[in-house]
Amino acid sequence: MINTNKRTLLLNANFYPISYFPLSLVHWQNAIKAAFLGRVNIVSEYDIEIRSKNTSMKIPSVVSLKKFITFKSTPTFNRFNVFLRDDFTCQYCMLKLPAHELTFDHVVPKFKNGKTNWDNVVTACTVCNFRKGHQNPEDVGLTLRKVPTEPTQKELQKNGKKYPPRYLHKSWMDYLYWDSSFENN
Repeated sequence: MINTNKRTLLLNANFYPISYFPLSLVHWQNAIKAAFLGRVNIVSEYDIEIRSKNTSMKIPSVVSLKKFITFKSTPTFNRFNVFLRDDFTCQYCMLKLPAHELTFDHVVPKFKNGKTNWDNVVTACTVCNFRKGHQNPEDVGLTLRKVPTEPTQKELQKNGKKYPPRYLHKSWMDYLYWDSSFENN
C-alpha cells in the first residue's frame, strides 16, 4: 500500500525552492506526471516504488523544473503576504500570533480615504484592531511600531525561512537554506 500523503519538494531550475513559506511542495502523483511530461527532472527519490502494467519507478522526493521561473520583482498584495511581511506580529502591541488569529488593519481607515495597499495596511491582533476601530492609531493611544512599506520578494522569502514546516524529508535538506535549526525526519 502506497502512502498517498507523500509530498515532493519542487525546486526552480536553479535548485532553490520556488517558495519557503509555504514550502513549495507538490503531491507525488503530480511530480510523476510532470516528469513524464518532461517539465521536471527527478533529483531524489523515496524508497517507495510504484508499478503500472508496463513500468515501475520510485516516488520522487525532490524534482527541479527544467525551465527557470522568474518572479515579478514586487510581491502580490494580499492578506497572507502582509502577515508574512509583518512576521505574523501585531504592529501595535507586537504580539506574535498564528495567521488565523490576526487581522488586516488600515492605518488610515478606509472611510477616511485610507487605501488598501502596502503603505497603509498592517497586521493587527483582534484586540488592537477592535480598540482602534475607525480611528487613527494615535487618536486611541496606539503606536504603530513600524511604518508599513512594500516588501521585496527577498524580504518575504527571508521571513518565510523563519517558519520551517513540521515535516522535512532528509532528501530535501541539501536544497533548503533555513536561518533556524530543525530536526531531520
